[in-house]
Amino acid sequence: MNIADLRKHSVSTTRTFLSFPKLVLVAILIAGSTVVVAERSEALPVAELEENGFSPARLRLLSEFLKAEVARMQTPGATLLIMRNGRIVYEDAFGYQDKVTGTPMRKDSLFRIYSMTKPITSLGVMMLLEKGKFLLTDPIQQYISAFENVKVAVVNEDDSEIVGLESPQRPITIQDLLRHTSGLTYGFFGNRTAVRKAYIAGQAKMRGADLRTGVDRLAELPLIAHPGTRWEYSYSTDVLGRLIEVVSGKKLSAYFQEEIFEPLGMHDTGFYIPKSQLHRAAQGYDPKTEDYPASLLDITKPPVFESGGGGLVSSMYDYARFCQLILNGGELDGVRLVGRKTVELMSADHLSQEVAPGDLYLPGPGQGFGLGFAVRRSVGVTGFLGSKGEIRWGGMAGTAFWIDPEEKLICIWMIQDVPQSSHYRQRFKNLVYQAIVD
Repeated sequence: MNIADLRKHSVSTTRTFLSFPKLVLVAILIAGSTVVVAERSEALPVAELEENGFSPARLRLLSEFLKAEVARMQTPGATLLIMRNGRIVYEDAFGYQDKVTGTPMRKDSLFRIYSMTKPITSLGVMMLLEKGKFLLTDPIQQYISAFENVKVAVVNEDDSEIVGLESPQRPITIQDLLRHTSGLTYGFFGNRTAVRKAYIAGQAKMRGADLRTGVDRLAELPLIAHPGTRWEYSYSTDVLGRLIEVVSGKKLSAYFQEEIFEPLGMHDTGFYIPKSQLHRAAQGYDPKTEDYPASLLDITKPPVFESGGGGLVSSMYDYARFCQLILNGGELDGVRLVGRKTVELMSADHLSQEVAPGDLYLPGPGQGFGLGFAVRRSVGVTGFLGSKGEIRWGGMAGTAFWIDPEEKLICIWMIQDVPQSSHYRQRFKNLVYQAIVD
C-alpha cells in the first residue's frame, strides 16, 4: 500500500474503452481527418490516514485479513478503495487478477460489476426526469407500449403452477421500476416458484435480442405480484435502460458514455473490454474446482443486449468517481449531472409499510430501498457496523460499494468470486468502520 503517492493512471493515445479514449478532444483537422488530442488527468486526490480519522494500526487488520484469505485460497484476489472527505485514504490490490496464469491483481484491474450497474442506470433516469421528460408516477406503458397488456400470474396454493392471469390493480410506474416494486422478477433469486421458472425459461430468448426486443419479450411474461405491493429483485432496471433509449433517442451505451462516463472521467467503464485492455480483466475463479466459473459475462465483445441492470465493466477508481458524485449531491470536479434534491430523493427510503418484502428481501433487516440502491434505516437491527442513511449495493460476482453521508465515507470492493460475495461484504464493512477513530 502506497498512500502518499498520487496514482498516475496509464494513458494511451490509441487506447479505447467502450467508445471513447482516455483523452479530451481538442480539435479535428478536416483535411486529412487527423484528430489532435490533449491528455486529461482523472486521478482522485489522496490524503494520509490520520488526516481523515483512520488509525493506520487498526486499518492494518483489514490488510492482514485479506492477505490471509488469499493465502488460504478463500478468494483469488480483490481490490479495495476507501475515500473520506473526498480523498483516498486506502487503496490496495490483493492476490491474483488471474489465478490460473498467476497474474497479480492490479489496482486498476477491470471487473464485471453486474448489479452495481443499476445505480448508474438509475442516475441516468433521474437526469432525464430533471429535464421534464417524464414523472416518476407515469406508467411505463406510456413509453414502452409492450407493457399495456401485462398480466399478473394467479398461482395454485403451493406456488408451483400458474393457473390463470389477471389484470394488474394499477399500472407499473417508473418509480416501481426504480425501487423494484414493479411485479417483475429475475427467476434465479428466492424460491423457484412457477413464475420465476417462467422467467428463467424466457431469459435466453430475452437476452439474445437487442434491448428493445428483449424488453418487449419481457413484458410478455406474467408479473409475480401486483405493482407496488411487493419488493422483488428483478429485470426492472433493464426496463429503465430501455426507457432511457426511448426518451433520449440514444442507444443505452451511447447515453452512458456521452452523458455520464465522459463528463465524470469514467474512462474504464463500459459494456465490454477491447482487446487492447483485456490484460487488465479480472478473471473469475472457483477455489473448489480450481477453474473459472462458466457463468460469468463475456466481456470481450459488445453485447447484443445492453443490460442496464447488470452489464457494465468498471474499475474501483472509476466507480469511486460515480460514488463521489452521489456523496457530493450530484457534482464532481465542477461537473453537475443532477441537483442536490434529486440525490436526496434517490437516497430516501421508498418502501412503505404496504410493500411486502417477498421471500427473499436482499436489502436485509433494518434497510429499505431507494431509487437504485438499498438505504439503511437505522444503526440498529442490521447486523454490521454502519450509519443511518448509508446507501449501498453490490454485484453478483462479489463486487460491492457503500456510501456513508454521515461519515463522508465511500468504500468499494472489487472481486470476481461469486460464492464469496456474502462471506466478505459484512466483514469488509466491520473492518473498515472499526478503524475510524476520530
